[in-house]
Amino acid sequence: MTAPALRDLAPEEALRRLELTVLRRLDGLLQGDHLGLVPGPGTEAAEGRPYAPGDDVRAMDWNLTARAAEPHVRDRIADRELETWALVDATASMDFGTGRVEKRDLAVAAVAALGFLTERSGNRIGAHILRGGPRGDGTRRVPARTGRSHLLALLRTLLAAGRAPAGDAARLGAGIDLVRRTTLRRGLVAVVSDFLEPPGTWERPLRLLARRHQVLAVEVLDPRELTLPDMGVLAVVDPETGRRREIPTASARVRERYALAAAAQRAAIARAVTGAGAAHLRLRTDGDWVRDIARHAHLQRRLAAAPPGGAPA
Repeated sequence: MTAPALRDLAPEEALRRLELTVLRRLDGLLQGDHLGLVPGPGTEAAEGRPYAPGDDVRAMDWNLTARAAEPHVRDRIADRELETWALVDATASMDFGTGRVEKRDLAVAAVAALGFLTERSGNRIGAHILRGGPRGDGTRRVPARTGRSHLLALLRTLLAAGRAPAGDAARLGAGIDLVRRTTLRRGLVAVVSDFLEPPGTWERPLRLLARRHQVLAVEVLDPRELTLPDMGVLAVVDPETGRRREIPTASARVRERYALAAAAQRAAIARAVTGAGAAHLRLRTDGDWVRDIARHAHLQRRLAAAPPGGAPA
């Protein structure tokens, strides 16, 4: 089964396709194991207490241990009313795709996966939709609520978002900072974007966000952003600035330089995401987004289960 071509479906049909894909195929691959993809209980710290044999050493509170001169651990208070927020990049660069879907389709699919997997637990989900504005930081906010009907309305809003006009650029860093300032309850924040802006503009806001929340950076990309085909003179237009340029793709040297620059750009994005303390999930328009999300969740579970300083099991 390939990823749904959302752009070719009526809105209600697209919603049904997404829901069935997540609840049947993705949930089946995860087999109830959503750790690392969605937030679990235990987001607030409880009072410290002396260490007892059998306690998880990863719960050790070293500051309290130093003050008390004996080992102490700090339990976690289970918080069943969790919130998931998605910052969804809906700028012009997301209106592109040469694979099975457009990048904007992958963004909706990622939010659908988070939403349908958390909705059954009664968790709330909301979204900030990043669009261009007078200062390039315009957003539309969908409040966090529970329930399937709310989730479907949120996804319907994402699907109905019109294409952004050329030159209507937005600032990802400003969008991330807005989420940090307005999201007071601890939970999961998914930043869904192609991250094409220079990492220096969004890495610090992402790091500040990750200090309080579990952050998942969902990077969406298209294969044409990594390599150029041999098509002679290719006219390209930057969707966010409107700048036009002609590229002689028949030149092997030009294609090689492009591929090297693209690889360096993606490596810089990965370093910035991990350096900020966020989990990194990469989805491609020519890939299987369901399997990629499942692999990410399994990897995060192995990392969480690994002993301190050890390798994943």
